Amino acid sequence: MEQADTRTTLLLGEAGVQKLKESTVMILGIGGVGSYCVEALARCGVGHLILVDGDQVAPSNLNRQIMAVYDTIGKSKTQVMKQRILQYQTDIEIECIDLFYDASLNARLFDRPIDFVVDAIDTITSKKDCIEYCLAHHIPFISSMGMANRMDPTKIEIMDLMKTTYDPLAKVMRQLIRKAKIKGKIPVVCSLEQPTVQTKIVNEDGKTRKQKMPPASSPFVPAAAGLACASYAVRALIGKDEKR
Repeated sequence: MEQADTRTTLLLGEAGVQKLKESTVMILGIGGVGSYCVEALARCGVGHLILVDGDQVAPSNLNRQIMAVYDTIGKSKTQVMKQRILQYQTDIEIECIDLFYDASLNARLFDRPIDFVVDAIDTITSKKDCIEYCLAHHIPFISSMGMANRMDPTKIEIMDLMKTTYDPLAKVMRQLIRKAKIKGKIPVVCSLEQPTVQTKIVNEDGKTRKQKMPPASSPFVPAAAGLACASYAVRALIGKDEKR
């Protein structure tokens, strides 16, 4: 009789599946990218997931975040993601940390062995801090670049940060990394699609440009990026990632 992991075992082998069960992956940011990444990691059988996000599900999340439905609006993103996973995967440990990542959390978050980190954070300085910490402590990771204002999921690729193009977020990240003199390879998921420019004011009372003119989004590109992050993580964990 087929089990939940039968088809995964056919692809990864028994040793690969066992390796995933023994692995701990931390996902920073459970949004459009992070939610699909978590979903794929859980369905692949990663045994321990640490979900980090201080946000709650909002109506604007309904178009692209896998755990966002009417019943979850206003609830913790990490908690509803955990409850979703437990509906189909019980052989898993899920830790929820309802905080937004920044460098001040490093001592708390990395007080135990972490096998892989997925950076799906929106804040640029926090992305830089995550990358810097992972490189300094030799923790395998992947960082998601900008996925807003795009429509084509087939343009998603994995490459080194310094080789990215057409990505305003990646451009800023390259500048921050150089300024901070951070050394090492920085694997990122990025889109080669030229983004559109969103200039429509949605919230007149917004304190920041992003709040006033939020980026446009689709269900296609963030989901594809999240799945790419998960695939890279799984291949790295079982030793089949040729790009590392």
